[in-house]
Amino acid sequence: MVGEGERALLIGAAVRGQQEAFSLDDSLDELALLADTAGLHVVGRETQRLTAINPGTFIGSGKVNEIKALCGSLGFEVLVFDDELSPAQLRNLEREIDVRILDRTALILDIFAMHARTREGALQVELAQYAYRLPRLTRQWTHLSRQGVGGVGLRGPGETQLEVDRRDIGRRMAHLRRELEQVRQQRGLHRQRRRRSGIPVISIVGYTNAGKSTLLNRLTGADVLVEDKLFATLDPTTRRLALPGGKQVLFTDTVGFIQKLPTQLVAAFRATLEEVQEADMLLHLVDVSDPNRAKKIEAVETILAELDAETKPTILVLNKIDLVDPESDLGKAPESRFATPSAQPDDWERYQQVVTASAAQGVGIDELLEAIEAQLISAMEAVTMTIPYAHGELVDLWHKRGIVEALDYVEQGVTITGRVPRWLLGIISEHAQD
Repeated sequence: MVGEGERALLIGAAVRGQQEAFSLDDSLDELALLADTAGLHVVGRETQRLTAINPGTFIGSGKVNEIKALCGSLGFEVLVFDDELSPAQLRNLEREIDVRILDRTALILDIFAMHARTREGALQVELAQYAYRLPRLTRQWTHLSRQGVGGVGLRGPGETQLEVDRRDIGRRMAHLRRELEQVRQQRGLHRQRRRRSGIPVISIVGYTNAGKSTLLNRLTGADVLVEDKLFATLDPTTRRLALPGGKQVLFTDTVGFIQKLPTQLVAAFRATLEEVQEADMLLHLVDVSDPNRAKKIEAVETILAELDAETKPTILVLNKIDLVDPESDLGKAPESRFATPSAQPDDWERYQQVVTASAAQGVGIDELLEAIEAQLISAMEAVTMTIPYAHGELVDLWHKRGIVEALDYVEQGVTITGRVPRWLLGIISEHAQD
């Protein structure tokens, strides 16, 4: 368990000439939110601009001495770095500064361990923690055994497991991978059933704390936990909803994205993130009141590209419009402008549709559903086909999953003009006549 209110000092460094997505101050602001979510009490922050990262201690030796001096005056118990530290850097810093050292990756993994509610989530987090900790387990890294009550960065597998040798940890990781592979296969079977049903799947993605759970609750009446904290929810939820035209769709939310997302998490959450890869459409949710929204959009797009999902049909949802100054350009924007995504302060032209909304207040939800329906219809194929009477079930399927614009009963069967999803077109074409 975490000692509530453990005092933490944040450390950030910027390398001259190296372009980062976030400024040093903005990145440390986010680190402070992560620390708060983990139950730490931030007592200060230190920054350093370097010509190059110190391979031994990450920051320079002078800054290390400054931090040692601050330990007495600030009384911090945890030192949190805004970047991932190498095993050598962790060991050297621990020798120099007699406090617990965490990096951004360990902090995020700890938060995930707090919020994993399902068996799948717990397995994924445990595997990610082992992948991170294994190269950092050495005889010299003894502070783990000194922590009798645990602490931030020590949740999950626990002390006794972290003290076993590498071979046993390797066996445990192999076991976790086998269990997660079973989970992945089960998810694959669920996706196959969904595909056979023909119900479109819409995945809600976005930066952490953009309001994904609030939107899912608003759209479908789900009861997903909503908190104003980073990574408040972790386990994905899927719910069914009827669009204005009556067509059924499935909405599924995903784990929130973040800059510097640990690679261990991307690997461990492969089964969950495949929901994004397999979705028919993405809703990219953005906190439009966030001054860093453009950088966060870019961070999400980078992760989507890593998942090979950047080309999927996507609607950009500018959420939390109720928190925007009504006199600003964004505040004066119409609630739905998915037909004309231009003349706005951000570069959104690459999105097929853009909708402003407030999931918390219910603003723009009807317009969002209309945009989703329009996007799904535009992705359908316009066709005219005659379906033999012997295959009347295909006529019913067309009504349920496609759009019927005209219908005529002829000698050969039922001639339908309308639009159908590509997957349904293939099925109908096997039995229909042009």
